[in-house]
Amino acid sequence: MGAGKLLKTRILAQMTEDRPDNRTQRLQALLWLGFAAACVWLLLALSPILTPFLLAAILAYIGNPATGWLARHRVPRPLAALLVILGLIGALTLLALTLVPLLQKEVSLIAERLPATLTLLQTKLDPWLQKRLGIDLPLDPASFNALVRKNQDAAQQILGHVLTTLGSSGLALVAFVANLLLLPVVMFYLLKDWDSLLHRIEDLIPRRFHNLALRLAREVDAVLAEFLRGQLAVMLLLALYYSLGLWLAGLEFALPVGLLTGLLIFIPYVGFATGLLLALVAALLQFQGLGLVLAVAIVYGGGQILESVVLTPWLVGERIGLHPVAVIFALMAFGQLFGFFGILIALPASAALLVGLRELQRHYKASPFYLNS
Repeated sequence: MGAGKLLKTRILAQMTEDRPDNRTQRLQALLWLGFAAACVWLLLALSPILTPFLLAAILAYIGNPATGWLARHRVPRPLAALLVILGLIGALTLLALTLVPLLQKEVSLIAERLPATLTLLQTKLDPWLQKRLGIDLPLDPASFNALVRKNQDAAQQILGHVLTTLGSSGLALVAFVANLLLLPVVMFYLLKDWDSLLHRIEDLIPRRFHNLALRLAREVDAVLAEFLRGQLAVMLLLALYYSLGLWLAGLEFALPVGLLTGLLIFIPYVGFATGLLLALVAALLQFQGLGLVLAVAIVYGGGQILESVVLTPWLVGERIGLHPVAVIFALMAFGQLFGFFGILIALPASAALLVGLRELQRHYKASPFYLNS
């Protein structure tokens, strides 16, 4: 019995010696936490210059399937990347050449019709408000025209001051142009070396986390692909719907307003509100009574139902749906960190973060802390 007890004691001692030191593990955990904190701080500190690189990475991710398809059809990868970038630039240029002249025409007509609109409101709306509510609106067209002429010189002075300020802030202007030119360059190299970059990143993952990291990466890729490509389809279909709906309603500026509304849908709430405001202003200035205004409201109400009930669940999927409060917070947080481009990446980045949060939730519910509480 004594020999058996001695052998058991030696085995336990050997197991204790082979067990990793808890203090070493805690030290390693603290080092990794410090490294993560330093990366976050560096990300925040460099956020002003990271914007073009971040946007280029997003565009490269969207354009990588087309680049890979061309490469698989015996087009050299660098040439395929260049063709994808030129196609994107061509599409954006065509869109600008279509929308800008139409919007300029709309603004000119609004400026021309505004005095007549004020006259109509003064003769129709002002008496009704005075009779029903006792409200007197200062809508005198002559006073308005005098106010415009009076402040025209001041507006020119302000414009001159703005141009002077932009000229004196030459470094900021140069930085903006440099970032704009840097965007396609970074996108080209990312598209050209996409597969090798992914392989290098995969090779740096610690082996014990390799399978978990690859599984999470595949889930993130599926979520982002579903969101970005599905959102593009939603934008195109809504641009078609709003353009056709406003045209059938009789709005003169149906095409520019409809296209702009559909293309701005990727910015939640902002795109819809901007398009609705432009459409209502155009309808009021068209002098066809409240029927056209009501028709515009019906078109936008139907568009909102179509987007939220049919298109987004069908094309984007409920699995990446975010609560409205989470959407607003994500827009504000990413906008604060990365400016306007932060607003653009807020939802896809939040959708990707959901994958990590789901994994943390799964580990938490499987932990002794949760099960034994």
